Amino acid sequence: MKQFNPHIRNIAIIAHVDHGKTTLVDHLFRQSGTFRENEEVVERVMDSMDLERERGITIAAKNCSMTWQGVKINVVDTPGHADFGGEVERALMMVDGAVLLVDAAEGPLPQTRFVLRKALERGLRILVVINKLDRKDARAQQVLNEVFDLFIDLDASDRQAEFPLLYAVGREGRAWRAEEGTGTDLTPLFEMILKEVPPPCYDTEEPFQMLVADLGYSDYLGRLAIGKIAHGTAQRNDALVRIDASGTAAPLRVTKLQSYQGVRIREVESAEPGDVIILAGIDDVNIGDTICTREAPRTLPRVNVDEPTVAVMVTINTSPFTGRDGKFVQAGKLRERLLKETLRNVALRVRMTGETDEFVVEGRGEFQMVILAETLRREGYELSIGRPRVILKEEGRKTLEPIERLFVDCDEAHMGVVIEKISRRKGRLANLVNHGSGRVRLEVSIPTRGLIGYRSEFLTDTKGTGIMSSYLEGYEAYRGDFPSRVTGSLVSNVQGDAVAYALWNLEQRGTLFVTPGEKVYEGMIVGEHSRENDLVVNPCKTKKLTNIRAKGRDENVVLTPIVPLTLERAIEFIRDDELVEVTPNAIRLRKARLSTAKPLREDLAE
Repeated sequence: MKQFNPHIRNIAIIAHVDHGKTTLVDHLFRQSGTFRENEEVVERVMDSMDLERERGITIAAKNCSMTWQGVKINVVDTPGHADFGGEVERALMMVDGAVLLVDAAEGPLPQTRFVLRKALERGLRILVVINKLDRKDARAQQVLNEVFDLFIDLDASDRQAEFPLLYAVGREGRAWRAEEGTGTDLTPLFEMILKEVPPPCYDTEEPFQMLVADLGYSDYLGRLAIGKIAHGTAQRNDALVRIDASGTAAPLRVTKLQSYQGVRIREVESAEPGDVIILAGIDDVNIGDTICTREAPRTLPRVNVDEPTVAVMVTINTSPFTGRDGKFVQAGKLRERLLKETLRNVALRVRMTGETDEFVVEGRGEFQMVILAETLRREGYELSIGRPRVILKEEGRKTLEPIERLFVDCDEAHMGVVIEKISRRKGRLANLVNHGSGRVRLEVSIPTRGLIGYRSEFLTDTKGTGIMSSYLEGYEAYRGDFPSRVTGSLVSNVQGDAVAYALWNLEQRGTLFVTPGEKVYEGMIVGEHSRENDLVVNPCKTKKLTNIRAKGRDENVVLTPIVPLTLERAIEFIRDDELVEVTPNAIRLRKARLSTAKPLREDLAE
């Protein structure tokens, strides 16, 4: 018999990057009484990872809860970037509704479309909040029309398209309905969640069932399984079974049962249907497994995620400087860490190659690979990363490649060079909107490989004022080859310390990546050549000294300041025969083959 649990609501907060999602959750915590009035709380409390705080984005989906008028509201803060789509897909399995947050000036952007499409496919009830009404360029009515058009475009049902609407200023913790004109707190949002989001439904005749949607780890409790109870109730010390992807059932006993209270976890004796819980005492569990009773082992539908579109080669660090910075330099340690990452991130895959120290990591996008590399270096790993490559599909005799829907917002003066660069990369202009404000919005269909390495070039072309974002649209026939980079590399032929005199002479050859005193080695890329070929140089060459002092010979060497290499810029820059060396304290560019000596001609005669 179907019943609802009126004491619980499960919702996800979904939005594009930087539309105020995490800030709004902060105020929901404060106004629901989750924090004491005198409790000191950091801003953006849900951004628990250092990378999230530094970059101002949500990378991993996280759970929390709050209580309003006796109803427990479980909240999942989801990433707003399509590269972390696997986090979105598994997070939406635990909720019955979603709050869609849209910027009142920017409107719905590509990641808004991506996350909303996933929520609509699951049939979730969507509540729309138009945020940042305090912006001078806010255009609430036009944005509302764009949101409605987006729902129609994504084939939303009639009920989903008739969404409840609120306006808000998230950083001030205020929300109001259209007819009210202004608001003082987030009470309208809490009331709308309780009224519009359906309580979790369960079958009273079904035994306990839970789908594992997230994994955690505790030094004291070991592996933790996180998910929503689909049917039945959970008790501590229950004897249960875990059913994996192959249908094999393994017995287990729950040593601890926990649930969310605010951003913290507390131990409970039992849990109701529909609640999000954490089970401890499960040694071997993966996302998508079903945990149920031994008497009635029945599986729930597993998580279905989109296929990876980009792959990179990851190897151990083989440069002469290996082992100087990191704690983990062995291939076995790197392999173990990459496989551990696939347990938590369902959109990531690791494929072994014939070599023991090389691995192919497949994921959703270039940015996901950057975040993975940055996480590993902060944990003390040393590794080398190759140029990202798209994953092609074969259908009959046709080769298919992933196609992105790219949205560009830039000044009207830069529109020409942007369109020219995009067309070179096999992009096709689908739409152009000019509101007469001096900025234009371009909508482009472009291969995924056309975006690899383009972001830094785009920022240069638009003087840093352009905004670019995209989502995967599907697969089309291969659109043909195009040049990825028109410049070569300045490659060092010696090992030592870079010298200011040598670098000063190299500046006329291109753009440098190293500074005086920086250690270099043979095969390391020290700059970008102004021409298309690679140039072997000596950055350690010193000035020849004589005992003759002449006027004008001792002028001071002044070098052009360099732009420090970031992981994004490094991965975008390299060619197929180059690698990015990543260590806890350094990011270097190098050739895959370090020797700069010309190979001897092979004698083909027998």
